[in-house]
Amino acid sequence: MTIELRPAGRADWPLIWPIFEQVVAAGDTYTYEPMASDAAAELWLAHPPGSTWLAETDGQVLGTYKTGPNRLGPGRHVATASYMVTAAARGRGVGRAMVEHSLTLSAEQGYRGLQFNAVAASNLGAVKLYRGLGFDIVGRVPGAFRHPEQGYVDLLVMYADLTG
Repeated sequence: MTIELRPAGRADWPLIWPIFEQVVAAGDTYTYEPMASDAAAELWLAHPPGSTWLAETDGQVLGTYKTGPNRLGPGRHVATASYMVTAAARGRGVGRAMVEHSLTLSAEQGYRGLQFNAVAASNLGAVKLYRGLGFDIVGRVPGAFRHPEQGYVDLLVMYADLTG
């Protein structure tokens, strides 16, 4: 399967919204509460210098991600990113393609690292993928995420150095 990544804008929101809504409703990976489409668009559609992307194959949207500076001011040299994949496309390399793309894009944009602030430790597939792509677990917040089935699980802070 060939996965194409392209920048997404406001006109793409109708393609992104079903993914966002599905992932957030599951409640097992993101710290977001369910919200209306307009509020979700404001949250997910990044403003410069950030960007939002779509992952597609054969014209079908399989995932989306957003990236940009993790913090402003003196922390703006470290990027962050968030990813969502449709349930039907999980395990088919979509997440990997988006993470690899975000690592390359962040390095090209001059960021010194890519940091994830809140990865649910129960999201074993994501943690394994991130570790395999060079991320380290640099912090752990015990019981900071309320998983709908597993109860309170840790949130991980993960970091990939882009300077080497």
